[in-house]
Amino acid sequence: MALVVKKTLQINYRERKIKVYNYLTEEAINKLKEEIEYRKVVLRHKILEDIKEARAHGDLSENFEYKAAKRERGINESRIRYLERMIRTAHVIEDDTTDEEVGLGKTVSLRFLTDDEVEDFTIVTTVETDLLNNKISIESPLGRAIYKHKVGDDVLINSPQGDYYVRIEKITKK
Repeated sequence: MALVVKKTLQINYRERKIKVYNYLTEEAINKLKEEIEYRKVVLRHKILEDIKEARAHGDLSENFEYKAAKRERGINESRIRYLERMIRTAHVIEDDTTDEEVGLGKTVSLRFLTDDEVEDFTIVTTVETDLLNNKISIESPLGRAIYKHKVGDDVLINSPQGDYYVRIEKITKK
């Protein structure tokens, strides 16, 4: 049953020709460019040296260091392609919210009305998302729902796990 659903989703995806954007700020794009530059100039050269050194050890069929260095090169090149694609498909956004509204780079204290617990979240772009440190993407269900709301607003969050309400308790800028 799951395979049929997956196949249907793939067909619908092709038919709709959905464009996927990465919502990024200019600052996030610059960070990505810096990482690409580092990977191309520094890391690529280091990995090439590792491959040359491992190749010099002899028989390549049983040379673990050679295989590991080649795998590392593949990972690096894959990451470069991924970052370049993120920049190419980026939709540049600017935070046009007021100081009283939830926006990019702001920390928001939310009261989950079902649990009556308060938790702080920082709203960031996709690249900067870090769930362990409560940095949520503006594209996440929670981030999208609370964006541009003010202190005191009760907001309905539509998530895959079910709908719930949060109240915005406090907004602070970095």
